[in-house]
Amino acid sequence: MEKRGRLYAGKAKTVFETADADRLILHFRDDTSAFDGGRTAALKNKGAVNNYFNAHIMEKLAAAGIATHFEKILGDNESLVKRLDMIGVECVVRNIAAGSICKRLGLEEGLVLDEPLYELFLKDDALHDPLINEDHAVLFKWAARDELRVMREMTLRVNRALQALFAEVGILLVDFKLEFGRFHGDILLGDEFTPDGCRIWDAATRKKLDKDRFRRELGGVVEAYQEAALRLGIDIKV
Repeated sequence: MEKRGRLYAGKAKTVFETADADRLILHFRDDTSAFDGGRTAALKNKGAVNNYFNAHIMEKLAAAGIATHFEKILGDNESLVKRLDMIGVECVVRNIAAGSICKRLGLEEGLVLDEPLYELFLKDDALHDPLINEDHAVLFKWAARDELRVMREMTLRVNRALQALFAEVGILLVDFKLEFGRFHGDILLGDEFTPDGCRIWDAATRKKLDKDRFRRELGGVVEAYQEAALRLGIDIKV
């Protein structure tokens, strides 16, 4: 697939157009950031690890009947995806209390929730991705009510599928965020699923295998990503 002009550069990915108006190329960079870009670094091989990790997860979700934008890996750092009209709302599921919800509600990190907690956030770095509800999204035309219903159903299906997948290899799926977009009238899972956008812990020790290692300056960020990938049976070529 011919790569054309750069469409968008985010914190850790660059998106390129292709000769096909319905297809894009995602380039996973070695960059990482935390605190809305307040701290950044380049970590060798992180982009390739995330690319292979994301491909594996997206293929597992597709096999579970969840429609995604992912099509195929093109190289160590690049994948081909469908071009979506992205919905500017992030869907978050929490199975265990960690991160912002602990600060927001005064919860102890590690509290296992009785059932998955589903939350919505506006995707806006300048506003620090504020918590919103469905009425906000509909009133301000960020998403339609029927789209939000589909997004919730798909997010909870992803949670069930991935909780089981990770549990098989001794990993707890603590929380994660998803983004969705429109493609010829359908809602598809977009963006990525990597340790950059979820929290995953070793089930026995609760060792962090995700970006909290960078946020908290624990070190071994890429090594932790690779450990999780190895457990999942992901063949990383770098």
